[in-house]
Amino acid sequence: MALNLEKNAVGFLFLIFFTSVLIHLSTGAVHSVGGSAGWTTIGNVDYKQWAATKNFQVGDVIVFMYNPQFHNVMRVTHAGYKACNASSPISTHTTGNDTITIDSHGHHFFLCGVPGHCQAGQKVDINVLRATSIVPGPSDLVPEVEVPAPSPSDAAAQSTLCLKAWITIAIISHILS
Repeated sequence: MALNLEKNAVGFLFLIFFTSVLIHLSTGAVHSVGGSAGWTTIGNVDYKQWAATKNFQVGDVIVFMYNPQFHNVMRVTHAGYKACNASSPISTHTTGNDTITIDSHGHHFFLCGVPGHCQAGQKVDINVLRATSIVPGPSDLVPEVEVPAPSPSDAAAQSTLCLKAWITIAIISHILS
């Protein structure tokens, strides 16, 4: 009897965990780089400090708001970021209202490629940490699966992701019952 109660409690915790993962994946946070100041060299915005106050997750959307006549956004390597070198960007954005969905863990380095702007501090390191499990218990009950975050505009991918997650939950629930 106690074993069944324990299995049901663990199953319920896994259900809550997977539901919270689904909600987060489908509703990633939106971060406006630099807050109300935006992406600029005016006003001495401390982008390092701004990023340090955020908890970036896979699926979050980073928004760069700026005047495209005076700025741009370039994703660069770590070496390019440290040296303020925009000569070989990974990607370049120039609309003035650029939205970038974070699709992987780790560091994502951005800078303004206009000469002198990066050196003046117009660069940001978006560090996406791996999520830690909030569910205590044996790790062999649920296999570790890397689930890519779908693009916000890709409804079919989101539906597939939700279906796979609910199938996983049903299987775990069946195993634990």
